[in-house]
Amino acid sequence: MPRQSTSLDRATPERIAEQALLIVDQDGHTALSFRTLASALDISVASLQRRCTDLAGLLDLVTDHLAARLPETEPGTAWASVTEARFVALYELLTDHPGLIALRGDRPWLGPQLLRRLVEPQLADSLAAGMAPEEAIVTFRRLYLLTLGSASFVNHRDPKAAQSATRRALATLDPEEFPVLTGQLGAVLPAVADHEVYFGALRQLIHAADPARAAAVPGPAPEGK
Repeated sequence: MPRQSTSLDRATPERIAEQALLIVDQDGHTALSFRTLASALDISVASLQRRCTDLAGLLDLVTDHLAARLPETEPGTAWASVTEARFVALYELLTDHPGLIALRGDRPWLGPQLLRRLVEPQLADSLAAGMAPEEAIVTFRRLYLLTLGSASFVNHRDPKAAQSATRRALATLDPEEFPVLTGQLGAVLPAVADHEVYFGALRQLIHAADPARAAAVPGPAPEGK
């Protein structure tokens, strides 16, 4: 049996994903290309393409590699607690790699690791907690979109740059037309990169959807009582 080439031995999915993340994190998402990545791995572009074909395949490989870091949760954990833990972990993973979010754009993230560690167990826990299937799906989508959106619009690895960009944009506004935005910079700027904005919104959504809370709310009394 012919031996696999040394080049392909070096081009394991794990090494490709880690090196791609390193390039994006250090040099920005525009720095990632097959040529740059192949050079960093000391392999040929052809060998790299044999592993992931094109940029879309490379991004799928990298994001699924990241999703494998999402925690597995203990059975029997309360729905609200396990839901918060899962989505906080996803948020932290995304905010650690803003360049990857920029590269993925609107591409769906449907790799097996994300489905296995986040989507499937979250839906299963929601059904077990008493949600109807439609409610479980809608609740998941709300939490997922909140998390993805909160991580996407600010580079949380460089909060000062995000605040400076906001300050410059607001400085061009006419104070008479925009009195609140121009007059409340002390409140606006800290909120731009404040993680608590996300954590607070996440807890509010979880609290509103918590099946245990809904079950504890008494229904209307029967007529005549």
